[in-house]
Amino acid sequence: DNEAADAGAPGGLVRDIADLEQESEIAADYVEGLLDVADLDGDIDMDVEGDRALVSVVGATLQELVGPRGEVLEALQELTRLAVHRQTGTRTRIMLDVGGYRARRRMELTAVGRDAAEDVSRTGNPRRLEPMTPFERKIVHDAVAAAGLRRESGGEEPNRRVGVLPPGGRRGGRNPDDGGRPGRSSLRKREQSCRWVQRPGSVPGCPGPASPRTGASGLRG
Repeated sequence: DNEAADAGAPGGLVRDIADLEQESEIAADYVEGLLDVADLDGDIDMDVEGDRALVSVVGATLQELVGPRGEVLEALQELTRLAVHRQTGTRTRIMLDVGGYRARRRMELTAVGRDAAEDVSRTGNPRRLEPMTPFERKIVHDAVAAAGLRRESGGEEPNRRVGVLPPGGRRGGRNPDDGGRPGRSSLRKREQSCRWVQRPGSVPGCPGPASPRTGASGLRG
């Protein structure tokens, strides 16, 4: 299967630019509140790319918001999407980045997917890659598809992996990663998100009294 479900808007709808800008405003306010709670400095930049809103946090000491293999960043993104959904009533595919991590990781994983495709083409043997997040798997899937090979995802989160198949290899079923209908895995992800970032009684979106600070749009500091 593939990660194509994350390539378009929910339900195949074309999102209005005003809706995406509203999503980025809500997300920026929420992330700014998290930074205040964690006592971290960072500028918040908002953008729209295609049918997806983007919110980026830029600062010198933000590695703790990324975590090992981007796990904390994935948790923060899930919480941010939940905060946007609560205010708009619409599922969102908003992307959160911290310190340019996703851009760097995209380059690395594109090379991983391309190298795996070349290896499978040369040997004719399928290859299974290391566990990855939905964001990472989507990049690898795209790189493998660009090389003309088949690919699939298998396993349960957080150990779900991409498999690269030679031409004519077996493909799996539909992959719901990051764009399919929410299910038990989505609920588990949200619970895990709270555990990753929560300081008891202090994180918006998780149990506790704190609420994010509302700020101006655009670049924030």
